[in-house]
Amino acid sequence: MDRASEQRYCDFVLSRRAGLLREAYLLVGDVHLAEDLVQTVLAKIYVAWHRVSASDAPDAYVRKMLINTNVSRHRRRRVAEVLTDAPPDAADLASAQSHAPSSAVIEALMGLSRRQRTAIVLRFWDDLPESAVAELMGCSVGSVRTHTARAMARLRAVPDLRQPAAHER
Repeated sequence: MDRASEQRYCDFVLSRRAGLLREAYLLVGDVHLAEDLVQTVLAKIYVAWHRVSASDAPDAYVRKMLINTNVSRHRRRRVAEVLTDAPPDAADLASAQSHAPSSAVIEALMGLSRRQRTAIVLRFWDDLPESAVAELMGCSVGSVRTHTARAMARLRAVPDLRQPAAHER
């Protein structure tokens, strides 16, 4: 990778790392697993930077990498970790945690299936249309609607997430 391309990669990562951490946290429900997921995706982005930067929608490309890497994480039989000398940047972690939803929301999200959780995060956290979610998840729009509807029904049943009735306010 030439210097200019590497600088564009660094700029891209710096501008999007906190958002990727938040999204990963919503997908996996654990700060440390989210950091691992984002780190893995950033390494994949670096290797594929020529394709990512040439993409019409690099954010969508990276989001798809995040989702696919999360799915692959569930498929692996063995986990191999590489230890580093440097801890993660505390500012990024603090930013991700400060914008994180409540523990009740995370706990409720973790009660959903992986596909339902992915649909909810992409539809309502990232505010993507159903067609974009379907493309990212590799399924039909109808499937996204089904996953979203079932997830919302399960989330509505969680007592800690319900809105108080008008007379209780």
